[in-house]
Amino acid sequence: QVQLVESGGGQVQHGGSLRLSCAHSGRTLSSYALAWFRQAPGKERELVAAANWIDSIQHYADSVQGRFTIFRHNAKNTTYLQMHSLKAEDTAVYYCAARRTLTSSAIILRGLDYDYWGQGTQVTVSS
Repeated sequence: QVQLVESGGGQVQHGGSLRLSCAHSGRTLSSYALAWFRQAPGKERELVAAANWIDSIQHYADSVQGRFTIFRHNAKNTTYLQMHSLKAEDTAVYYCAARRTLTSSAIILRGLDYDYWGQGTQVTVSS
């Protein structure tokens, strides 16, 4: 069983930066595809960033491309989402997700395909 716990959210001004963390417990990260999703009030959950086992294949939503980076530290069993140049429209609850995959090249873009989720961390960007 895998448990995910997000942290690092908070309030930041427009143009600021935050780093979200997602600590994994139960199993090593090394064979898991990982992702960050977000959900703003009144909106559907959307994919922010996704990566395969070794982060060699990454996918970003157009809205965050060039501003956000997903990466992991396997020894710390932690996934991160580094966010720069934050905008008001980035305000949302951010969730990390994980799924064990059979191949290192697998990357998963649909939320329905992830098996494990964190509880979420709030990010609020003020203008």
